[in-house]
Amino acid sequence: MLEFDFNWKKLSVIGGITVWNFYFQFYPGAIKSPQVIEFLEHLQRQLPGQLLVLWDGAMIHRSRAVRDYLQGLKGNIYAAALPAYAPELNPVEYVWGYFQQHRLPNFSAKDLAHLSDFGRRQLRNIRRRPKLIAAFWKQAELW
Repeated sequence: MLEFDFNWKKLSVIGGITVWNFYFQFYPGAIKSPQVIEFLEHLQRQLPGQLLVLWDGAMIHRSRAVRDYLQGLKGNIYAAALPAYAPELNPVEYVWGYFQQHRLPNFSAKDLAHLSDFGRRQLRNIRRRPKLIAAFWKQAELW
């Protein structure tokens, strides 16, 4: 007898990519402005100096809280939007596609914690493959 519990909560991931590395964080539930700001703070700790952030036009990227946070940094992070309806220009989209097509098939999580642990391990493995990261940039035609 098989039993299924479809009352799972949501697990979200936010990510950013540089020419040489991939950064990510998992969050329970949906990603909202506070999580975007926390991720930007994480990037600042990992990548000293000024940052250029290219992101899609999602509402959380344009929220008042995120705009205020960026303005308070006085130019340490400059954010620019990718063209609307152009996910093919975003190299992070290729990370997610690779993750879903090559790392998640045939994986059946027992619960949210199991999924989170597996996802972290798989994304860390992707981080250790600089040629793969370069391929995501090339696929987006930004390299």
